[in-house]
Amino acid sequence: MNLHQFRFVQEAARRNLNLTEAAKSLHTSQPGVSKAIIELEDELGVDIFARHGKRLKRVTEPGLHVLKSIEIIMREVGNLKRIGEQYSAQDSGTLSIATTHTQARYVLPMPVARLREAYPKVNVSLHQATPHEVARMVIDEVAEIGMATESLADYPDLVTLPCYEWQHVLVLPTGHPLAQKERIGLEDIAHESLITYHPSFTGRGKIDQAFATRKLQPRIVLEAIDSDVIKTYVRLGLGIGIVAEMAMREDPLGDLAVRPVGHLFGQSVARVAFKRGAYLRNFVYKFAELLSDRLSRDLIARAMTGHVNDYEL
Repeated sequence: MNLHQFRFVQEAARRNLNLTEAAKSLHTSQPGVSKAIIELEDELGVDIFARHGKRLKRVTEPGLHVLKSIEIIMREVGNLKRIGEQYSAQDSGTLSIATTHTQARYVLPMPVARLREAYPKVNVSLHQATPHEVARMVIDEVAEIGMATESLADYPDLVTLPCYEWQHVLVLPTGHPLAQKERIGLEDIAHESLITYHPSFTGRGKIDQAFATRKLQPRIVLEAIDSDVIKTYVRLGLGIGIVAEMAMREDPLGDLAVRPVGHLFGQSVARVAFKRGAYLRNFVYKFAELLSDRLSRDLIARAMTGHVNDYEL
């Protein structure tokens, strides 16, 4: 048995048993993937996959155990590579970060710049995606660290730690009546034309939950994943926006009124995530520390070994 066989079996499972897609992902041929899987099954003496003709239909019971073992083996192979990189080329390499647009645009620029100052030989690869995709990229080792508000804590294969709290703000033209109101309530904005995030992004769930609890039906006229897009449509007069407060801290135009609405939608928590059991290089710890003074190398190391579940912000 060999690592190529392990990779082919693992990728076939990841691609919903579609060998054509697995072959494309691995830059090889479909017959080659099929042959490698069959050779491993013959060597182990068990069927990893049940078949209908030449098609894979499902993972067998022994196949589930094989996949679990392969996951551990491939994780440790990845750790060996990172250990080698760590000690053969100190303080150099590539830091891969998976995150959402809001974090990439408004939160990460300064930590990335400070990391490059501390580690000038480290390159940064930034992957912008949905929270679910962020989690998958960390699990699949496309990225070493993930950052998002939603979803990350829902994956048992990830070690996640809270990074910082934030709230939503209302963004509206300076002449809008709500800009002069001392305290804004849900009823005040429920009948306005609202522009806010797509349901899977940037705390949108808290917005929907707040309206549902009060049995109010908001008029959401436009959804986007990008805070700058939301602000653009507010400026065009399509409605008033609900965005993350980070998106308004350094707005260059200053032509919009900003009103905090944390009292309506509660506080949200941005979290960082690492793959459970992964080996983290020095500059990964450093980057996490730059994200928040609540994240220390010692805390992360203890969390990675299962000794820290969470902490209060």
